[in-house]
Amino acid sequence: MKFIILDRDGVINFDSPHYIKSPEEWNPIPGSLEAIAALNRAGYHVLVATNQSGIARQYYDLDTLAHIHEKLMRELASVGGYVDEIFFCPHHPDEHCSCRKPKPGMLYRMRDQYRFDLKETYLIGDSVADMELCFTTGCKPILVLTGNGKETLEKYAHTHKIPAFENLAAAAKSIIEN
Repeated sequence: MKFIILDRDGVINFDSPHYIKSPEEWNPIPGSLEAIAALNRAGYHVLVATNQSGIARQYYDLDTLAHIHEKLMRELASVGGYVDEIFFCPHHPDEHCSCRKPKPGMLYRMRDQYRFDLKETYLIGDSVADMELCFTTGCKPILVLTGNGKETLEKYAHTHKIPAFENLAAAAKSIIEN
């Protein structure tokens, strides 16, 4: 089985410096849901890895996060796509947990649960934490320039050869064609 891991905010949906605190605030980036559906049709299992410190900061609770993810899954299903599972870290950065990206705990849980090789798995993200997680776990990094992607590209432009794409749709198209 082939797996792809996606970050959520800034990759699938528009990000906000004020956090995505409700289903109404969750809005997909144009083409992202169709890109996931195309990956599914190409035989990929899609997992989501997302830091959600808004829970620890008490901006929203677990029930609200579940409603946000229900909206994601419902809108994704409407275009013929699905995500196998959404993994999230609810902790505050000051808690220094092992699951908050860029630490590898969340990806190790995915790997152990679904039994796949991280070194053969793409991780598509927009942040420094996502790219650092790739370096730590051996995932194949792909940077999208939505969300924080342009700032992340500037940080790594001279030190790492990370494939960068305008958005998730362009990244998925490249993966499927290659």
